[in-house]
Amino acid sequence: MFPLHREREQPIFSTRAHVFQIDPATKRNWIPASKHAVTVSFFYDGNRHAYRIISVGGTKAIINSTISPNMTFTKTSQKFGQWADSRANTVYGLGFATEQQLHQFAERFKEVKEATRMAREKSQDKMELSTAALSIAAPQDLSDELQSPPVMCVNGPEDKLFRSQSADITLSSEKERIKKMLSEGSICELNLEAELFTLQDSNSKLVAALHEANANVEQWKKQLAAYQEETDRLRDQVADLEAHGGQGPSDMLKDELTQSLEELENLLKAKDEEIRILQSKKSNFHELEQEREEAIHRLQELEMRNVDLERRVQNAEQNLASALEDRERAENEVQRVIQILDIKIFDLNDLRQSLVKLISK
Repeated sequence: MFPLHREREQPIFSTRAHVFQIDPATKRNWIPASKHAVTVSFFYDGNRHAYRIISVGGTKAIINSTISPNMTFTKTSQKFGQWADSRANTVYGLGFATEQQLHQFAERFKEVKEATRMAREKSQDKMELSTAALSIAAPQDLSDELQSPPVMCVNGPEDKLFRSQSADITLSSEKERIKKMLSEGSICELNLEAELFTLQDSNSKLVAALHEANANVEQWKKQLAAYQEETDRLRDQVADLEAHGGQGPSDMLKDELTQSLEELENLLKAKDEEIRILQSKKSNFHELEQEREEAIHRLQELEMRNVDLERRVQNAEQNLASALEDRERAENEVQRVIQILDIKIFDLNDLRQSLVKLISK
């Protein structure tokens, strides 16, 4: 499938990012679609004048999203963005290594979206021109009869019904407000989960690098000890040669030993510098570990907040259910009063007819 498309499609932009998809069951949590950063590319199809975002992990397509004018790419944090694809019935999320990569992807998404909109408008203009040329017809007069339905008013129960409806509207608005607060908390939770996934990935890489660095440090320490022993031995040989006096071959050996000594000293300096760099990386690892713990703490706080919001939503739903019950009782009361009025009107009508008969007699 993909090779055929690649023959007629051309890549116009590529970057690397961690790919996530929204959980279809909860619509709240992110599911990692790739174990590591993968290539995400924009492709242009010249035959259909369409743009697609494609990312392939191994032999499986992780992202295959066709850009439409109504799509929007949203930056939810400094290194994370998302967009919804109604055709694929999912939401894609991308976690970038730097803020600059996120900005570049967002700008390219905006450009592609604008190009798609312009191409669609051009195709619609062509269709409208062809339709206007083929569909020329005489105007037709349309007449509509508007009839207003009869209104039955009962003063007492109608006030009850209006009060119940206003209470229903108030509770519905309160429920929508609480749901909006809950959705905002869910979005923050999704962003923190994505950042947590990115931090965990970076953490695992740094742990592996730290273990490797520690192993290299031990090996280098052994080499340094061997080099120091060799240096001491060479210095002793140089001191012995200087003590025995200088001859031609001894001077040459002295020069060679001095050169070897300088090389070993330079090598010791280089190894010391590498050890210093590894120690600085180890301090950066501790800082990342602290950031990860802070992200976990914020995630726990958001979960507690979501629990509180869910409790408030449940209370609002209970209040709404009770209000609906009151409304139903009021409607039943209105129906009962209407039936009583109908009976009274029927009795009055019988009485009127009886009176008419008596008067006629």
